[in-house]
Amino acid sequence: MRILIIGGGIAGSAAALALDKAGIAATVHEAHPDEGADIGAFLTLASNGMLALAQFDAAEAVSRVGFDLTTMRITGDTGTVVSTVPLGEAEDPLRRYRCLRRAELAAALRAEAVRRGIAVEHGKRFVSAEEDEEGVTAVFADGSTARGDLLLGADGMRSAVRSLTDPDAAAPRYAGQRVFYGYTTDAAPPSEPGRIDMLRGSTAAMGYAVSPQGETYWFARVSGDELSRAEIDGTTPTQWRDHLLPMLRPDATAAAEIVAATGEHLMVTNASDLSTVTRWRTTRMLLIGDAAHAASPATGQGASMALEDAVVLAKSLRDAPSTEAALETYEQLRRPRVERNIVTSARLTTRKAPNRLRRTVRNYRARFQKPGTGPSPSQADDLLTAQLDWESPLPVPAPSGN
Repeated sequence: MRILIIGGGIAGSAAALALDKAGIAATVHEAHPDEGADIGAFLTLASNGMLALAQFDAAEAVSRVGFDLTTMRITGDTGTVVSTVPLGEAEDPLRRYRCLRRAELAAALRAEAVRRGIAVEHGKRFVSAEEDEEGVTAVFADGSTARGDLLLGADGMRSAVRSLTDPDAAAPRYAGQRVFYGYTTDAAPPSEPGRIDMLRGSTAAMGYAVSPQGETYWFARVSGDELSRAEIDGTTPTQWRDHLLPMLRPDATAAAEIVAATGEHLMVTNASDLSTVTRWRTTRMLLIGDAAHAASPATGQGASMALEDAVVLAKSLRDAPSTEAALETYEQLRRPRVERNIVTSARLTTRKAPNRLRRTVRNYRARFQKPGTGPSPSQADDLLTAQLDWESPLPVPAPSGN
């Protein structure tokens, strides 16, 4: 079997690594012409993401970038510490939470793929694909084509592949918040090694962590109207800083100090999600990662969910008796979990989870489990661990009838 992967970001590179471990050949087709990336946003990779990385032997490569997070402290707008809680499994360096830039994670995974001899082709902007009984052909903007048995759409929230698997899918939905990201070496906020601080401000939610090198990584979530592309591109970091500071200064926290000390390394984006994607797949195409199930960033699980996808897909193709059965297995195992994450993340923003998405999750529960038989939280953790464990075969569910 040969698989074409559209997109060389986190989901696509992780899928290539997991498939390679399963003995399945894959080629990554990335639209960008080189490895270059701006400073970009950062993310927190949770223990489930690190566990997924370990299954295809990439946890050590990722642990070489970013830094560990072992505790989280929550502070109210008056400066009172509400709680301090542990994060992850501190005794295991490869299961600790990790703070790193999104571009760093993607680059580390691509580099590991290249090191293992996996083909990564740059400058391949996907245009369309055609399926037939024998396989699928991808067409790129430069006029070239590629042929494979299966095509994975790992091309993010604005996926071009999704327009083929689900032409009626709703466009990404603004989730009601603007998210600011910044970096500074000129702030000295209260910090401890390995701690992320969450500040519950009166008008903005903020989080920050200080790297071992003394650089403060921070984000702020602010309710407001959706920003246009012209506003995002045409507003300078200084203007965004001046816009954000009046919202932070009334609070007795380090938020205003951190933002005031931030120079040009400041950016803003709209928090968006996919309210639902009815069809993840056709006979020879499948969506993974944000292309299928993008959540707003409130839960901080986007990257970890994509890494889980990679493991479960590779195991499904390894263990199921046919490609059709593998795709069915993958979807039945992944849909309930990732769509619950979308609902949870939507509830943490200013808008409630859309009714359509709640119905989608309820319908999948009805299809995949009997009423009253849902797992407890501890059982759900055990089920996830079993699904991710590379040595544990996946159960192949009964066909859904689709």
